[in-house]
Amino acid sequence: MAYAAAQGTSVVAHRESKEDVGVECKVRARIPYPGGHFYLHLFHNSEDNKEHLAIVFGDDVRSASLESVQDGESEMDRKIRGASTGAERQAISKAIARRNTAGASEPLQHPAFEPDAEDAFGSSRVPIVDAPLVRIHSECFTGETVSSVRCDCGYQLAEAMRLIQQEGRGAIVYLRQEGRGIGLMEKLKAYNLQDMGHDTVDANLLLNHPADARTYGSARAILADLGISKLRLLTNNTDKIRQLRGNKSDLDIVCHVPMYPRWWDEDVEDESSYSRHLALKKDVMREADRYLKTKAERMGHMLSLESHHAAHQTG
Repeated sequence: MAYAAAQGTSVVAHRESKEDVGVECKVRARIPYPGGHFYLHLFHNSEDNKEHLAIVFGDDVRSASLESVQDGESEMDRKIRGASTGAERQAISKAIARRNTAGASEPLQHPAFEPDAEDAFGSSRVPIVDAPLVRIHSECFTGETVSSVRCDCGYQLAEAMRLIQQEGRGAIVYLRQEGRGIGLMEKLKAYNLQDMGHDTVDANLLLNHPADARTYGSARAILADLGISKLRLLTNNTDKIRQLRGNKSDLDIVCHVPMYPRWWDEDVEDESSYSRHLALKKDVMREADRYLKTKAERMGHMLSLESHHAAHQTG
C-alpha cells in the first residue's frame, strides 16, 4: 500500500510552542451522549486566551488542576466547577498523587518519526489496554457546525467520539485553532481562493499564512493534566505526531491509528458516526476528497490514494 506521504517533501514545517504551556481546568460537566455520557473539560492556558476543551470518556480520567484545592472555596463551589467532594475527593486525590509518582521516571527517548505504511494500519489492530485512544482535534466551524463537505473535519470528530466511546475510555483534546490556526475569517478567504482553483495549501500561502499554523503545546499540557501519558493517537498527520513527540514531551505515543474516510470504501447505511453526521456518500464528498488528496500529497498525511482511486472507479 503506497502512501502519498512518502512521495515527496511535506510543505509543513515542524513547529513547536516557544515554551512550556501551563493549563488549568476551570470546569468539568457531564454531557449526555447517545449510548452513555462524556465529561467536557474547559481549560485556560498560559499561551493564548482561547478556551481549549477536552472531551473525556471514562469516569476515572480526572484533571489534576480541577481537583486541586482553591483558597476559600466551599463544597458547593467545588460541585459547581465539577470537582469532587467528600470521600470521593480523598480517593481521587490519592489516585492523582499515585499517577504523578509513577510518572516521575526517566524522560522518554523519542526516536525520529517517519511514516511507515505497515505500522500505520497494523498498529490500529494491536490490543493495548493501558494506552487509551486519544485524538487531538482542531476546531472547524464549517465542517462541524454547518456540515460543510469541503473538508472531513465533522466526520473526524464524530468518528473519534464513536471509536473512543466503544472502548469506554479516552479523550479528544479540542483545540481552538480554526482553519489550521489562521482563524475563521482567513479560512473563508482561503475558501474563495480555492473556488478560483487553488488548493488548500496554496490558498493559505497566498494569504501570507503557513500551510499549517497549529501548535500542540496546550494539547500536551492538557493530556498531562488528565494523567494521560501513554496513548494511541487517532490521526493521519505526521507533523502532529512529530510535534507531540517533541524534545520536551513526556508523551508515549505507542502507535497511531488512522482516520480513514469510510466513504472511500462503500456507501453504508449503518450506525457509524459519518452516517449520523450527514449520511456521507461518495458523490457528496467530492470536494472533501480533493482536500484529502492535497493533504496527502503536499502535507505528508498518511492516506492511501490507491484506495481513494479505487473507490471512485467503482463508485
